[in-house]
Amino acid sequence: MSAQEAIEHFLHGQIECWNNGDKEGFFEHYRQMSPAGLSIEYVGRALPTDPWQILEGMWENQQPRFRVEVKETIINGEEAACHHRNALRDGSGGIETIELYRFQNGRLWVRYFIKA
Repeated sequence: MSAQEAIEHFLHGQIECWNNGDKEGFFEHYRQMSPAGLSIEYVGRALPTDPWQILEGMWENQQPRFRVEVKETIINGEEAACHHRNALRDGSGGIETIELYRFQNGRLWVRYFIKA
């Protein structure tokens, strides 16, 4: 699998797992793409520094409430930018996000921009 294909597989696969409630699959996508380390940042917010703790918190607090709708995905080399709508599962609205991903030497950096 080429680097481009691996990035596409990660981006689409983690969303599919999220939407289907497949926690193990969701985490496995992150583990596969970050054998040398993972960094997650919610831009403008102070969070715990352990990225796995951040993902656990996302899963516990947000996965039951939100379904991710992919609006746009752009991959350039080792980086990707995604525009997602995090739609409330009850249909009452949603939150727009821009997510930036950098894949380099077995490390994954993620930055989430959340529209207030």
